[in-house]
Formats: sequence, structure tokens, C-alpha cells
Amino acid sequence: MRLDQVAARAADFIFGAKAQRGLSSRVRRRIEEHQATSEIIIGWIQACAISFFAIVYTISPKAFPPDTPFEPVPWTLGIYAVFTAVRIALAYRRHLTRGFLTVSTVVDIAVLMITIWSFHLQYQAPPALYLKAPTLMYVFILIALRTLRFEPLYVLIAGSCSALGWLALFVYAVLRPGEAAPAFTHSYVDYITSYRILGGAEIDKILSILMVTAILALALVRARKLLVNSIEEELAAADLARFFPSELADQLRHAQFEPVKGQGVRCDAAILAIDLRGFTQLSHDLSPGELMGLLGEYHSRLVPVIERYHGSIDKYLGDGILASFGAVAPSTNHASDLCCAIEALIAVTQAWQAERRESGLPALAIGMAGAAGEVVFGVIGHETRLEYTVIGEVVNLVTKLEKATKQNGVPALVTRQTYDLAIAQGFTPLGAVKQLPGRLIAGVADPIDLIAFTRHPG
Repeated sequence: MRLDQVAARAADFIFGAKAQRGLSSRVRRRIEEHQATSEIIIGWIQACAISFFAIVYTISPKAFPPDTPFEPVPWTLGIYAVFTAVRIALAYRRHLTRGFLTVSTVVDIAVLMITIWSFHLQYQAPPALYLKAPTLMYVFILIALRTLRFEPLYVLIAGSCSALGWLALFVYAVLRPGEAAPAFTHSYVDYITSYRILGGAEIDKILSILMVTAILALALVRARKLLVNSIEEELAAADLARFFPSELADQLRHAQFEPVKGQGVRCDAAILAIDLRGFTQLSHDLSPGELMGLLGEYHSRLVPVIERYHGSIDKYLGDGILASFGAVAPSTNHASDLCCAIEALIAVTQAWQAERRESGLPALAIGMAGAAGEVVFGVIGHETRLEYTVIGEVVNLVTKLEKATKQNGVPALVTRQTYDLAIAQGFTPLGAVKQLPGRLIAGVADPIDLIAFTRHPG
């Protein structure tokens, strides 16, 4: 493998460039939203840490001599607090650039290293003193904090700066400008109980920082792939959910078994069929854009009403709509919901007709019919293309009743049995209704008692 190929793969590993190039704009935006939220969390964690250290420093007894001319910790914490406040403000405004994030990562580590370096000034002791400070452990917190963004780059920056920073402190302690060279030791006890330096211990610390950094970076590469896959599946599920009723989409999300053809249940439900009159002629007169715009307007007015009364759209049949109440989500008020929806739909369609007349457009009539009874709700189709639907005599009946609305000159029809059931379930009619006993319906063998909704409520 050529050197440029190795470099390209390393860049893809560090920056996630290959994965980023293959992402859609929607996925990138969602990842950026996660990262923006993570930066706010990081900022507040840093603010809490600063407050904690300031409180601890204030209330804890000072071990250094009282005549110490300079106390760098308050100054360091103060400057870092201002920097963190700016960082939080930029995070909320979504103005954090990659350059600023890189600088911020370096500053985090630099502040910690400067604080550790200042110990020998506070205590007026040789620099070897700070090599034994447990404060170094905070570098692992700062490195881990960068994992919240799900980008290995900033973890590698934090880890590299930490290793270089500690190496610089080690070299400074060894050189001790203006002082005699420190004594090295191979005894751990001597190292702990004196100002002697154990070189192997400092190398171990640097190696530990680098190993933790490498492991976290590798974990982030894997985690970022999972994040991308999760977001892609989430967006795909959200898109697919728009093709299903919300209750059905929830069932699919939480189902323990995948849907297969032949699954079905019997249930009591109400079915509603709606048709837009004169649509066939309009489809010849209007352009494709105008035709789809009309359908969009038609659906945008009627579908929310159906859903408001707990109805679920089973399918769109061109200019027709087939909906169910109590099939997708079982209900004891399915007939009542059906009749409430019909009254509201009549009001909405008549308002729509009035608007079209005022605009000089043809006022399209809408016919609808409903009936309640036993249906089978389940999965049909081929394994490669499945569909949830309702099947039964009630479904066939409402499609025939919908056609009968035109012959009877009424906007909506329901069977008398359905209407009585709706009344029993608590339905109170707001508009005018008319009884149509013993009506013959094309395709139905026996006469049916019907109820016509003749006027919108109000």
C-alpha cells in the first residue's frame, strides 16, 4: 500500500471523512444537532467543575507558606471561567467553529498543565514536587469529555496535548533552570517520599494517557458508525411512518415479531368511505400540477378531521379515502367516533366549497358513507410488498353506500344499525339527520335502513 493511501485511510479514521462524504444532508444535519447539544453539555460540565474547584480551593486550608508572593490557581480559574462562559454562549448560538473547538480543547489541557506546574511555585519547592500530584488524573476526564461529540479528532487532540504537556513538565523538572540537576532514583519508595524523580513512572503516565486516548478514539469510530446507522434508521422509520397510521407505526416499532402476510385479527370497527365528486372530469381538464394540488388541498382538509376523531387512514384511492375507526387501535366508541367525524367532515367540506365559490372555482361535492360491524384487520400482499388493511362485508357495504349518496342527494349515509350503536356509545347529533327506511342499494341483496346526514352542525 502506498504512503498516500495510508495517509488517506488515517484521515478517514480521524476525521470520519469517508463516512461523512456518504451521508445525506438530513443525516449530517441531525448529527450536527447532536453535536451542538453535546457542546452545550460539555460547556456546563466545565462550568460546574470550575465552580467546584473554586469552592474547594476557597474553603480548604492552604498548605503553602503564608508569605507566598503569587497564587496562580485563582487567576487560572478566573481566566478559564471567562473562557468557558464565552464557549457556552457560542454553543447556544451554534457558532462554535472547528477552529474554536480545537483551540478550546488545547486550552482545557493547557489550563490543567499550568495549574499543575504552578504547584512548585505555591509551595516554593523543586519542580519534581508536581510530578507526584494526583491532579494529573483530571486529564482523563478532559479526554473523556470530548467523546460526547462523537468525533475521534478532538479526543486525539486532547490526548496528544495531555501527553505532550506532561512530557514538557517532566523535561522542565529534569532540567530545573537555574538549579542543580535533580537526582534520579529507581526506588518507588524513594520516589514517593522525596523530590527524586522516577523516570519510568513518568513514562508510564504518558503511555497511559496515549493508550486511553487511542482506545477512546477507536471506540468513537465504532460508536459514530452506530450513531449514523441509528439516525438513518430513525429518519427512514419516520418517513415510513407517514405511510401508516400513527397507532400502527407505534405497533410496528414495539412489535416483538416482524409482520408477515396472513396475520390478522377480528374486531368490531367502523369504516368510512369518502369520494370527491366530478374528479374524473377534472383529471382531464387540469394539468398534472393542478390536479395534484387539488388532491393535496382535499386531503389536507379532511384527513386531520378523521384523525381528530381517532380514525386511521387505510388507503387513498385516487380521489377516494378509506378510513377505519377501532381497527388499528381497538375502541369501544368506534361508531360514535365515525358519526362525529362525518358531521365534522360535512362542516369542513361545505366551508371548502364556499371558499372555492368565492375564488371563482367549481364547488366540488363530496360523498361519504359509514357502517360499523365485524372486520378482519391484518397483513396482505407479497413478502416484498406488504400492506395493513381492513377486510369484510362492512368494507364492501360502505363503498356501495358511498355511491348511493349521490342517488339520494345527501352528503353522507350510515346504516341505521350503526347510527343506533353510535347513540348508545354517547353520540349526540349536532346537525339534521333524516331516516331512510328500507332503501335498495345496488349490489346489496336486501333493503337497508339508512340514516342520512343532511346538514352540517351549527
